[in-house]
Amino acid sequence: MRRSAPEGAQPRPRAAPGRRRAVLAVLVALGAVTLPVASSDAYAGVQVSTHRVQGADGKEYSVTNHLVGRALSNASGQRKEWLLVWAGDENIADTAVKDVKDLPGSLGGGLDKARDALPGPDFLAVIDATKGSSTYGQVVNTATVGPLVENEPHHMQYVWHKGDTIFAGALFGAATYAFDVSALPNLKLKGISLPSQTLGGSVPDAYWTLKDGTAYATYMGGPVAPGPFRYDDGSVHVGNGFAGSPGEVVRFDQNARVLSQSPAATPGGDNEKLCANLPRLGTPTCANPHGIQAREDLDTLVTSDYAEPRNIILDPVKQPSPYLRRPTVRTWDISDRNHPKLRAVSYLPDGPRADPEDPLHAESRAVMETTVTNLPGHKGAFAQTMQGGAVFYTPDITAAEPHWVEVFDDGAANKAIDPANDSNGGSSNGGWIQTSPDDRFLYRAIVGRQPGTLGPDDPGTTGGVYTLDISKLVAAGTGFKCSIDTLEKAQRGGGEDCPTLAGATPVNPGQPGAGPHWGAYDNFRIGPDGLYQETAKPSRLAVSNYFVARSGLDGDHKVNMVNLGEDGSVSVDDAFRDEVTGEVGVDFNRRSWPHGDFGNAKPHSELFVVADQDVK
Repeated sequence: MRRSAPEGAQPRPRAAPGRRRAVLAVLVALGAVTLPVASSDAYAGVQVSTHRVQGADGKEYSVTNHLVGRALSNASGQRKEWLLVWAGDENIADTAVKDVKDLPGSLGGGLDKARDALPGPDFLAVIDATKGSSTYGQVVNTATVGPLVENEPHHMQYVWHKGDTIFAGALFGAATYAFDVSALPNLKLKGISLPSQTLGGSVPDAYWTLKDGTAYATYMGGPVAPGPFRYDDGSVHVGNGFAGSPGEVVRFDQNARVLSQSPAATPGGDNEKLCANLPRLGTPTCANPHGIQAREDLDTLVTSDYAEPRNIILDPVKQPSPYLRRPTVRTWDISDRNHPKLRAVSYLPDGPRADPEDPLHAESRAVMETTVTNLPGHKGAFAQTMQGGAVFYTPDITAAEPHWVEVFDDGAANKAIDPANDSNGGSSNGGWIQTSPDDRFLYRAIVGRQPGTLGPDDPGTTGGVYTLDISKLVAAGTGFKCSIDTLEKAQRGGGEDCPTLAGATPVNPGQPGAGPHWGAYDNFRIGPDGLYQETAKPSRLAVSNYFVARSGLDGDHKVNMVNLGEDGSVSVDDAFRDEVTGEVGVDFNRRSWPHGDFGNAKPHSELFVVADQDVK
C-alpha cells in the first residue's frame, strides 16, 4: 500500500522521526526486522546483473542492475532517450538534527514503518524519457550501488555528451562513483574514489567533464582530518576537519582515479568578518566550493562558495552565524589541466534588499551555483545565491579581478510563477542555474521561500522554473549597463540590457517552498537518420524536488519534465506521469522499486543520456 503525502509545504511521507528511530532500535535488536531483498510483484520479470570493481582499499564495490522486463521489448523500434536520476534511500538517517529532541518516541507504527527506517541501497534510476514512447516516464532500471549505504546521492555533471563517464557524488560518504552508460538501460561501474584518495577535502558536490573525458569536482568540505594538509601544488593549509573548511578542487580520470587535488583556500585567508568558520580557524576562509563550470577554450574554471557544510546540517533553523553562508566566487587558471591555480576571489555585492540586521538574506549570501557562457567571443558567467535570491553576472571570467554585478532578483519572477507570491526574492532557495548552449537563455529552478522564513506572518512563496532572455546582456560585452540597484528594479526587472523574463511555471502550485532544487536540459534531438544528435536549442528540462532532508529542507521527491518553447516559455509536461499513481511527475515516494520494497527515495540530480549505439 502506497503512503500518501500529508498536506503542507514540505510533504514528507514517513513515520515521525522519534518513532522511527525507536522502532528501528528495538526491532532490529530483537531480530524482528530484516532488510528486503526480493523485488515486488509490481515489477515482473526483473533481470539482475552485477558489475564489480576493486577500490583502493582492496574491497569490492558494485553496481547491480534491476532491469524491468518491459524495458527489453521495443516493438516500435524507436530509439530510446533516458533520464538518469541519482537517488538515495529515505530512512532514519534523514532525521533533521532539530528533530532529535523528539526522541525516544514510541513503538507505534508497526513493522512496515520500522522497515522503512532501515537503510536501503542508493541507486541510479533509469527512466524512459523518449517522447511518444508507450513507457514514457516509467522506471525501467534501478542500478543500486553497494556495499556503501547512506551516500546521500547528490550531484552528477551538468550535461552529458557521448562517451562521457557519469560522475556521481556521495555527499556524506565523500565518495565519487564513475559509471559507464554506453549500453543503457544497463550500467557498469568503472571505478570509485574513496575518502582516503581525497584527504584534502570532503563532501563532494558537483562535476564538470572535460573534452578528454576527465572531470573536475568540487569537494565543498575541509580536509578529512583537522590540521595542516599539503596539497599537490606544495602549499599547506590548515583545516577544521571533515565537512568543515577549506575545500578543494579534484581532477579525476575517466575511472574516478584522482589525478590532482588543488586547494580552494586563498593564500593569506579571506575576509574574517564575512567568512566565519566553526570551529574558528587562524586563517579565515570562505573556500567551500559548490558549483563548478569551465571554459576550456579560455583556460578558465569558475567555482562558487556556498557554505561550511556541516554547520548547515547541524543547525538548519538557527545558524550560529549568517557568515557561514558564503558570498564568494573563485576563478582559476587551468592552462595546466592537472594543476588548477586560483586566480581571483570575488565578493558578490549586496543589493537593495540587504538588511544589516538580517544578513542571512542579503543578495550576496550563499553562492550555490555558477554557469559559464558557451560561444566563442563570449567570456561571461553567471552566479546565483540560494539565501540571497539573486543572479549576478561578470562579462569576463579571464580578468585578473572579475567584476560581478547583480542583474536579476528572483522577486521579479515570483508573481509570474504564482500571482499569489510577493515580489521579495530573499531566501528563494534557488539551486540550479544554467545557460542554454546558444547563450540566449538562462534557466533557473527555485524551491521557493519556506513559510515563516521572514517572520511569523510570512506565508512563503511558491517555487518553480523560470527562464531569462540574456541575449542583450551577453552581446553587450564589458560595456553592459545592467544593475539591480533599487527595490523597484529588484521587483520588476532592471531594464536597459538586463535579462528579461521569458517564461515561468510553478511546480507544486499553491504549495510554498515546495518547488524544484535541481535540473538538467535535454541537449538531444532525433536526426533525419533516426539517431540522436546534440542540439543548441533544448526543447525541455527535467527538474527534481529534493534538497537535503537532514538540513530540514526536504521536498516531495518528485521529478518533473518541463517543456521549453522557442521563445523561452515554459510549462510542465502533463504527459510525463508516474506509472503507479498516474499523477504528473515521477514520484520517488513509492513502496516498490525494481530492486525491492525499499519505500521512499530522494531524487537529487538528473541527466539526459542516450546509449552509444543510438547517438552520433
